[in-house]
Amino acid sequence: MTLQKILNLTKRFFLLITIIAFTAMTITACNPIQLKTNAAQVPQLVRSILNDPKTFNAALGSESPNIFDLTYEGLLTQNPINGKIEGALAQSWEISPDKTKITFTIREGLKWSDGQPLTVDDVVFTYNDIYLNEKIPTDTRDVLRIGKDRKLPTVKKIDNKRVEFSVPEPFRPFLLNTRASILPDHILEKSVKTKDKDSKLEFLSKWSVDTPPEEIIVNGPYKIERYDTSQRIIFRRNPYYWRKDAQGKSQPYIERIIWQIVESTDASLLQFRSGDLDSISVSPDYFSLLKVQEKQRNFTIYNGGQSSSTLFLSFNLNKGKRNNQPLVDPIKSQWFNNVQFRQAVAYAIDRQTMLNNTFRGLGTFQNSSISVLSPYFLSPEKGLKVYKYNPDKAKELLIKAGFKYNDKNLLVDNQGNEVRFSLLTNAGNKIRESMGSQIKQDLSKIGIQVDFTPLAWNTFIGKISNTLDWEAGLLGLIDGLEPNDGANVWSPDGGLHMFNQKPQAGQKPIEGREVAPWEVKINELYIQGAQEFDEVKVKEIYGESQQLTQEYLPFIYLVNSSAMSAIRNRFEGIQFSVLGGAFWNIHEIKVTK
Repeated sequence: MTLQKILNLTKRFFLLITIIAFTAMTITACNPIQLKTNAAQVPQLVRSILNDPKTFNAALGSESPNIFDLTYEGLLTQNPINGKIEGALAQSWEISPDKTKITFTIREGLKWSDGQPLTVDDVVFTYNDIYLNEKIPTDTRDVLRIGKDRKLPTVKKIDNKRVEFSVPEPFRPFLLNTRASILPDHILEKSVKTKDKDSKLEFLSKWSVDTPPEEIIVNGPYKIERYDTSQRIIFRRNPYYWRKDAQGKSQPYIERIIWQIVESTDASLLQFRSGDLDSISVSPDYFSLLKVQEKQRNFTIYNGGQSSSTLFLSFNLNKGKRNNQPLVDPIKSQWFNNVQFRQAVAYAIDRQTMLNNTFRGLGTFQNSSISVLSPYFLSPEKGLKVYKYNPDKAKELLIKAGFKYNDKNLLVDNQGNEVRFSLLTNAGNKIRESMGSQIKQDLSKIGIQVDFTPLAWNTFIGKISNTLDWEAGLLGLIDGLEPNDGANVWSPDGGLHMFNQKPQAGQKPIEGREVAPWEVKINELYIQGAQEFDEVKVKEIYGESQQLTQEYLPFIYLVNSSAMSAIRNRFEGIQFSVLGGAFWNIHEIKVTK
């Protein structure tokens, strides 16, 4: 070998070493787990989320997961293990004999994360100036509406310890609806009274994700310490949080929580297996792989049974226009608004194959608009309509609806237009991506062409809730025990009435939006259900609502995964719950080793 060749090889060798070293430094710099070595060791919990948050404003947030379970508390909370209502910022409450008033007594010595007192005035401000303010688009207001007139409660200060909530008529979920986050009057008061250059309330842009974390004042167990876009959110223990243990020691015990923002569930799995994450939601496709590693890698998989969330396919039924432009192509809108078309799509989706292949059998069929965990759930055995896989039935319904097949065996409408639409979901969620791919394949068997496109989360949600320019979506909602928690989904004016969305405060108006009679009827049933106190009648009312949602299919419910999480065994105090997950009692959880 010549001297020149030796020199060239030497240069290439050192260049390779340099590249490797630089890559290692880059990976280290981007890895939040290095915080363990760059700072003093503190008890911490590292988890992951798929997407960046949309807002740090609790009144404006609607996506899940969100930061607000860590950063805020309301007057009350609901124990997800036994369903009981427990005091949070309120130490006690009294309900009047006629059930139209609740008087709360606030705990002594409450403080905000900036050390300022948290008082009755903050409660009155939060409700009267924010949640009950029609100029602010908040989902909380939807569940506070009462009766056919959709009246709102009144909130007034009695004295420095007590606040009174009043409703015009008895309202069964009244107590539950006081769980909303309490926000700081001394920080936000000006923003709800001042308009920006576009004549919108400053509050609508207050506490965006661009806000310096130190400006966001909270009352929950944690405050935001740092947010690096597309990388991580770091929470630090709130030193002014009110809870203490039996020995008088301040809670929470875990000093720091890190949420890594990863691009996919596959990436989260890799990070958990490598030890970089302390907890991961276990999707069915990962269960077998992780189960055999429990002892070896010192973690436990908790399986709570059927999830409280729902997964569904929904069509955009909005017939309205913006700036004289239809939100949905009028040709496609006619298809989507044909109930036989939606029923045919429901029959054409092979949910058993979806359960077997995508969910590995670790799930159940979802048929209802109300969670199976709710006492008001109507089962198929009790008469709920279901759509078992039947492509022949699907084709029969389509023919009855005026569709036909061309010489390519593709479905066309009565004008000869090929039936083709776009289906969206959030990218990175492998379960939803797999479900979307199967839906595309299943519908092709009845001649329907589907363009399936996973989108970045914020882009996807922006289309669903703001621009409204979407055709079909694969998405989900989280349900609780009380159906009225979903009032904002089933009210035509609700913030989550996504299949026929009304523009929210601050959004561009829509002309020509129509509300179908069945939408009106479902809303009426939810109003009746909230007014009724006889449990037998309540079940009958919500049973009828579930029959209507299954008949008209604003949501075509699919399969629900089992609720599972894998958690390192170094955490003490885990009380896994389907409704609350693994860390609902984060203030009580300790790092043991």
